[in-house]
Amino acid sequence: MISFPPSRWCVVVGPRVELDKAVTVEIVILAMIAAFLGLRLYAVLGRRAEQGDEQPQREPQSRFDMSGPVQPNPPQANPVQSNPPRLNDRSGDRKDERAPQGTRPAREPLAVLPTVERGLREIIAVDRRFDPHAFLEGARGAYGIVLSAFWRGDKDEIAKLCDADVAAGFIAAIDERVAAGEVIDNRLVRLNEVVITGASYAAPYARIMVRFVADIAAITRDAQGHVVAGSLHDAVEARDVWTFRRNINSSDPDWLLDETDEG
Repeated sequence: MISFPPSRWCVVVGPRVELDKAVTVEIVILAMIAAFLGLRLYAVLGRRAEQGDEQPQREPQSRFDMSGPVQPNPPQANPVQSNPPRLNDRSGDRKDERAPQGTRPAREPLAVLPTVERGLREIIAVDRRFDPHAFLEGARGAYGIVLSAFWRGDKDEIAKLCDADVAAGFIAAIDERVAAGEVIDNRLVRLNEVVITGASYAAPYARIMVRFVADIAAITRDAQGHVVAGSLHDAVEARDVWTFRRNINSSDPDWLLDETDEG
């Protein structure tokens, strides 16, 4: 009988067992790493895919947007006027050299209440050239022009810009001031707010209410030039609500001041 020393089996078998164990541990570690990376990759890509499938929720329309493209309007016979600016809403008749023909420059939507938006759309339905943005620009200018005319006592300018009843009220105040020998030296420092607060259409008249919040430096002098009230160094906040009116059937594009009130 031939016998083999047991030490030879240890030399041959022992390293294989240790090698198999090391390979098994390495495979398990690699599998765990692969599983971890797979979970992380799914968490990122899967979440993005779910978000991409969701349709974005549109917020309720709270702004009146009139900045979209429009059809070009026929040019006026005399688009350039040398007179002071009037409350003219038809800015579409004047071409903007910076914008392509047939489109209006991008502008911020008007923040108005739903009731005001309905009124504006009623006006647009009967006058397709009405532009709320241009109207506000005209109202801003008209506010300064009317106040300036009243302060310096220009009755003719008042009569051109105001309805007969409103003009009569301004003229009566001017006459009282003149009779008292007083002179107003007021300055419109700045306009802080110009907002449309109401709009309506009752054929043939369109009416729009605008709230003005302004800083005004006011001073009143007597016949001798002495200051009797106010100061030019301290501006006072004024809040006015003016209503403008226009006959839609009229060829005159200007709006008249139809009513004044404190805001």
